[in-house]
Amino acid sequence: MVTPGDIKNWIESGLQDAHVEIDGDGHHFNAIIVTPLFEGKSRIAQHQLVYAALGDKMKAEIHALSMRTLTPEEWQLEQGA
Repeated sequence: MVTPGDIKNWIESGLQDAHVEIDGDGHHFNAIIVTPLFEGKSRIAQHQLVYAALGDKMKAEIHALSMRTLTPEEWQLEQGA
């Protein structure tokens, strides 16, 4: 069974300088993904980068992934920094 740690590692391996937080029950996962690679990109383009990092794992190993993608600046604003 896929764990949140597996997904975190896969995304971090595919997206340089990414901060990734994942939780889930083995079937449904929630992710927060922060990377400067998202700057200037639409949410759709950001999600496509994540899907590309995960590759074929989205087809077989990961059943449901809900994600919030943020730039470092957006993340800092959210964290109240």
